[in-house]
Amino acid sequence: MSAQRTPCTASLTPVARLEDLVERDRNHDCEGFGAQRICVRVEAVADLPTRFGHVRVVAFWNNRDAKEHLALVHGDVLGAKDVVTRLHSECLTGDALGSLRCDCREQLGAGLERICAEPRGVLLYLRQEGRGIGLLNKIRAYSLQDHGLDTVDANLALGFRDDERDYAIAAHMLASLTVGSVRLLTNNPRKIAQLEQHGIVVRDRLPHVIPANTHNRFYLETKAKRSGHLIDADPPERG
Repeated sequence: MSAQRTPCTASLTPVARLEDLVERDRNHDCEGFGAQRICVRVEAVADLPTRFGHVRVVAFWNNRDAKEHLALVHGDVLGAKDVVTRLHSECLTGDALGSLRCDCREQLGAGLERICAEPRGVLLYLRQEGRGIGLLNKIRAYSLQDHGLDTVDANLALGFRDDERDYAIAAHMLASLTVGSVRLLTNNPRKIAQLEQHGIVVRDRLPHVIPANTHNRFYLETKAKRSGHLIDADPPERG
């Protein structure tokens, strides 16, 4: 019979430095967040100089699928309130390959630039490729979009919801960092709703709108019209 898991808040004690999180979480095993009882723990912390500024990178393990997630931290966020925060879901085609079908790479860069301009901020890099359907299914969805479907209908045609992402992981990561409350950099009301559902205090929403290009205009219009994102459905196009 396995040992009973403790409530998360009972084991996430405040620490003085990010490095101390590794030792604090060494035996962390809580009852988890969300319907799937997701539990994360800090595994490593290191410096990460970037073109946007100097951040600390905090690596998390999770008990759901063993995927690693990252927090990019600028300034002292431990125990802080009203921390400017961005949740960014992994997009290999955009983030790494420079795809113009989405605005993910620009969102990532603008998010890092924003948190590095603040006294303190955090960007959570979440391994939820293709709105949570995975890389292979994302390319399958792209193929359907090439034949006329929008992003929502392509996901539905593959048997998924329009957005399969779960932000319970993000909520636990913020709790692990002992962030008291956030100012969320987002256009997506679902992120706010899910964080609040899991006990994260969202003080404010900061718009995060990226101008369209020729290739992603329809994608952005679909996000606004069908997925409820708080963006201009016909944003000005980049030159």
